[in-house]
Amino acid sequence: MDKLSQLLMDYVLGEGACAAGIATVETLADGPPSADLNYVLPGAKSALVFAVPLEASHIEPFLAKRDRLAHERDNLRTNALASGLALHVAKYLEQTKGLASVPVAANEIYRPDVPGGPLAMLPDIALRYLAVRSGVGRLGLSGNIITASHGAAVILGAMVTTAELTPTAPLPPEESYCDGCRLCIASCASALMDPEEKTEVTLGGITFAYARRRSYLRCEFVCGGFTGLHPSGKWSTWSPGRFSIPENDADFLPLIIRGVKANGLWPKMAGGHYHVLMREKLYLTCGHCQLVCNPDKEIRKRRYEMLTSCGVCVQHPDGSLEFMSPVAAKNHLAGLSPAWKEMYGET
Repeated sequence: MDKLSQLLMDYVLGEGACAAGIATVETLADGPPSADLNYVLPGAKSALVFAVPLEASHIEPFLAKRDRLAHERDNLRTNALASGLALHVAKYLEQTKGLASVPVAANEIYRPDVPGGPLAMLPDIALRYLAVRSGVGRLGLSGNIITASHGAAVILGAMVTTAELTPTAPLPPEESYCDGCRLCIASCASALMDPEEKTEVTLGGITFAYARRRSYLRCEFVCGGFTGLHPSGKWSTWSPGRFSIPENDADFLPLIIRGVKANGLWPKMAGGHYHVLMREKLYLTCGHCQLVCNPDKEIRKRRYEMLTSCGVCVQHPDGSLEFMSPVAAKNHLAGLSPAWKEMYGET
């Protein structure tokens, strides 16, 4: 099994992954329900987990508001690559070893049997738990997996199997570059991460910590593209939505319902993809906590400065987006009809 475990890790590393590891039911013991491998494969014993890097050359043009589409396309294709690699190794084990194995999709698979159903967006398997326990990366303050080579700018993939693969050890805390700089928190327009409180998760007797996350409806609202204006009013994501971010988590559900309806009326942008929870296309407009985070602190600072110095987004009737200073955007919006402004949440 040591040789088979190494072969599987070599397989994904040879196809573009930047890190790989093995988690087992023992190393994931006593973890949250989303760390239960048997949810996707009864009788599962272990999982291969790996990280595939996003194309670094597309990140800063995205943050600097020069190019949205290149990063969106790369993100979608990297998710597809991670899911495809999981499928390949699962079929390899089944056909060469007769071992039951299933691929875990990199994204957009949600449990139907929880309160709220798929809308709760609870994944079948939380890949970050597998990744941190197997040494693929560490949990950064944001709760994202951070890797030594590509920071948080990676997409995770996994394959669950009945094979008793050999587990790999988690990275020691001193190998994490996360220094609590909080630029991930500052980069989030939704205030998803609590700046003070921490969440702890114990996996196989080892405890990991990260910033407590408030209601995931916050992330759904902003990363879903329904709004993008930071509460300061000084910068925004690629979304032209201007709905205010509530302080209270309970206020998000009615706001999302309103935002989804309004979003369906916006002129269509280029790109986008069909999401399992959406009738209309979903556009990649954020992901800042993932993209700003880099092992090099100077790069982190530069990316944060790019993000916050480009002004705010407005959309024209032809669907095109333009970034303006907050004052110029206010003046621009003042000349538009009340119905147009209401469509974007402007009051």
